[in-house]
Amino acid sequence: MAMSANEIETLIRVAVPDARVTIEDLAGDGDHYAATVVSESFRGLSRLRQHQIVYAALRGRMGSELHALALQTSVPEPGVPA
Repeated sequence: MAMSANEIETLIRVAVPDARVTIEDLAGDGDHYAATVVSESFRGLSRLRQHQIVYAALRGRMGSELHALALQTSVPEPGVPA
């Protein structure tokens, strides 16, 4: 069963409460998404660690309910809230 963009966003927000999350369904099939996650809590962390946090938030659903997720993470620009 495929995941909805809303489900993905909710899982990420639970794990990273201050995050600004944008989800895009790339193929219209509920199976291939792109996510952008911007969070102050990522400051000082490597890109790898940021991605690990987001993937952990998905609680093992990658590869089963969620086939593909193109992920971009970052910290907020100075003066722009997450």
